Amino acid sequence: MWFGIGLIALLVGMSIGAVSAYMGTPGPNPYASQTTAPATNSVLDTYYSDLSQEEIDGLLYMREEEKLARDVYLTIYETYGLQVFYNIAQSEQKHMDAVLSLLEKYNLTDPASDEIGVFTNPDLQALYDRLIEMGGGSVVDALKVGALIEETDIVDLQERIAQTDNEDIKLVYENLMAGSENHLRAFTGQLEAYGVTYEPQVVSEDYYQSVIGTTPSHGYGGHGMMAAHGQAGGMQEGGIVAGITSAFRHAWAWMNGLAQRIGMPI
Repeated sequence: MWFGIGLIALLVGMSIGAVSAYMGTPGPNPYASQTTAPATNSVLDTYYSDLSQEEIDGLLYMREEEKLARDVYLTIYETYGLQVFYNIAQSEQKHMDAVLSLLEKYNLTDPASDEIGVFTNPDLQALYDRLIEMGGGSVVDALKVGALIEETDIVDLQERIAQTDNEDIKLVYENLMAGSENHLRAFTGQLEAYGVTYEPQVVSEDYYQSVIGTTPSHGYGGHGMMAAHGQAGGMQEGGIVAGITSAFRHAWAWMNGLAQRIGMPI
């Protein structure tokens, strides 16, 4: 009993601490209204080079692949209400916007539908349907789907970067990849809170460990560990009340996982 009371006290303390940290954040995020960082904007504005068909195909595909990630996370968030999915879906919207800026710059037709879960590319349509089915079993299954999507995104971006010599496209893709690495850390961090050790499915074990072992970087809207714990990102986007609820929920999930692992369920 005393163990349970102690964990509850710790839960309250962690939640209050999260709120206190938020309240002490000085001023608004200077990049809150931007979809790209200033340095990226400069390259996008000043650089131009004709595109190969491979580069065009890559941009069209990545636009819809980022939409796939966003749509899967929004759909899963509707099912489970887990804040990390909402936070990362907002980040994926920024990824979509970044690719769209290149489509518009090079006068390409945007293939992305406004409708959630609808894709022009039939392969991505089939993949979306399969991922939604895979994530429907449990929260843990859904988090594994999130990690799988980010792994796939990283590999696809690596291939697209190797296929282009355009500085603006490379810069955008590298920022997207940094964001995907942040998201991968976030999903695997959540799985760890549920007592699950994630095994990489697409990237190599060495690459995976290098990502997990580093601190979050600043890709497009990468929430990094903030997204993993659903604290500051959730508070800024969903308001203080939503942030308090999210902090409490994730602190409880973490402690419940700890209690399960040491054989003292609460």
